[in-house]
Amino acid sequence: MKTFPIIRIVTKILIPYILLFAFYVQFHGDFGPGGGFQAGVIFASALILYGLVFGLESVKRVAPPIVIEKMMALGVLVYGLTGVLTISLGGNFLDYQVLEHHFYPTIFPVGQHLGIFLVELGVGLTVTSVMTMIFYTFAGRKRIA
Repeated sequence: MKTFPIIRIVTKILIPYILLFAFYVQFHGDFGPGGGFQAGVIFASALILYGLVFGLESVKRVAPPIVIEKMMALGVLVYGLTGVLTISLGGNFLDYQVLEHHFYPTIFPVGQHLGIFLVELGVGLTVTSVMTMIFYTFAGRKRIA
């Protein structure tokens, strides 16, 4: 396997900015374009880039498949439990208005913002982990002669 030092160095420089942009898209998704799906794909693209440049085993050490599997379930769980929480508080499924609270409203999001934040977080976790697991599956398959 050939090593390409320029590509490795550029990748090490780019990955933090890709992750930072993914977090920006995630946390500003309820104020403008973006959100969980887009942020999840961007975050996964950083992991996939790392895997393409440094190898599948390297990226599996950074993000082990068992952690990725748990993140898939956790993302769906966060999304689903947000809906269950709104139902249990007397609203409809994902009716965010029932999430109004007065517990440090200047620090914690309230109502609509809290609901959207939780749903987008669940979607982002799920999309990141599913895209990464798809990469693991295809990159790890054995070539048939």
